Amino acid sequence: MKLSIKNLVLFSAMALLLTGIFAFKINTPSRKIKLGFIPLTDCAPLVVAKELGLFAKYGVDVELEKQASWAVVRDKILNGELDGAHCLFSMPLSVYTGVGGKAGSEMKIAMVLNNNGQAITLSKDFCGQVGFKQVNKAAAAVKTIQGRKEVTFAQTFPGGTHDIWLRYWMSAAGINQKSVGIITIPPPQMVANMRVDNMEGYCVGEPWNGVAAAQNIGFTHISTQDLWKNHPEKALVVNSAFASASREDLKKVMKAIIEACKWLDVMSNRSKAASWLSKPNYVNAPLQVIEARLKGSYDLGCELGVQKYKDDYMTFYNNGIVNTPKKSYTAWFLAQYVRFGYLKAEPNYKAIAEKLVLDDLFAEVAKEMGVPVQPDMQVIKTNFDVAFDPNNVSAYLKTTKH
Repeated sequence: MKLSIKNLVLFSAMALLLTGIFAFKINTPSRKIKLGFIPLTDCAPLVVAKELGLFAKYGVDVELEKQASWAVVRDKILNGELDGAHCLFSMPLSVYTGVGGKAGSEMKIAMVLNNNGQAITLSKDFCGQVGFKQVNKAAAAVKTIQGRKEVTFAQTFPGGTHDIWLRYWMSAAGINQKSVGIITIPPPQMVANMRVDNMEGYCVGEPWNGVAAAQNIGFTHISTQDLWKNHPEKALVVNSAFASASREDLKKVMKAIIEACKWLDVMSNRSKAASWLSKPNYVNAPLQVIEARLKGSYDLGCELGVQKYKDDYMTFYNNGIVNTPKKSYTAWFLAQYVRFGYLKAEPNYKAIAEKLVLDDLFAEVAKEMGVPVQPDMQVIKTNFDVAFDPNNVSAYLKTTKH
């Protein structure tokens, strides 16, 4: 049967229309994905992915929602109100083991967002008694202050990274954790609470250490990269059902964030990133403080001068070193829970890592993007502790200082 010219034109037009509709369905996001974040500088990968249009580039419609505390982030990820969030790397471990939530609750670690960039700030009570990285003077300074008042430290979530960095530092300094108060305060409220004398020290991410120094409320005693260079810090943590039911959407989200991480590690882009982060709908903190510490320049406060970090400032990609979610990291944090008395017995390190870490998914995404996957289960060396072998945690716990 021969087609007339008129019918041929009509047929071609319909074919083009159907092709267009099909392509539209392929490229149109299936639904809005909600990701939470806490006002901290290291929420930058999510903010940059949004501001540069990278989520849209990879075909997902992502809405970012600022959250009030890590406990709110935990609850919203678990009940599905959030599909995922910028989250403390160790929070899923804390929740699953019952340290920071209902035991057995599952939150999945998809990838690491950044290394470094947290710090321990001490109040002006310590000024003149202990300086920058003078860990060996901290215990005596605490005792001196305890002669006139109780000493309290704050962290942001039980079993979270800030809690563990704080307890790790106390152990290194010889401060008995039972001799001081340890309270939980959301990150953006740290400076205000120190201003009204609710605590004498805290561990939190930037910019809240830099803000305390800038406002002459306290000073930066030590950065977490001085405890463990290139330590894992925040992660993309997702709802369990979202990870299994929307695997392809999660991969697109991860690709957008990895591209944002690469962009952030071009130092000339960091001023622009800081300008976005300083806005009220994101971190809502002074631009100059965010920008300086993002570039590795730390005005310590308390007339201690400026510390310049050259290769261990906050990093987001670092030639592919940052983003692999290693199971050895989960073993290290779980070991700290035993070390510091959160858990009475050693957990099944391997089983928990297998349940919570999406390393296979990350490897799939990394391969498609040409990103190197880092080797795992290697010995971890930190600056104030014995070496940690993730294949022999029991031996570590027998030799580390409790």
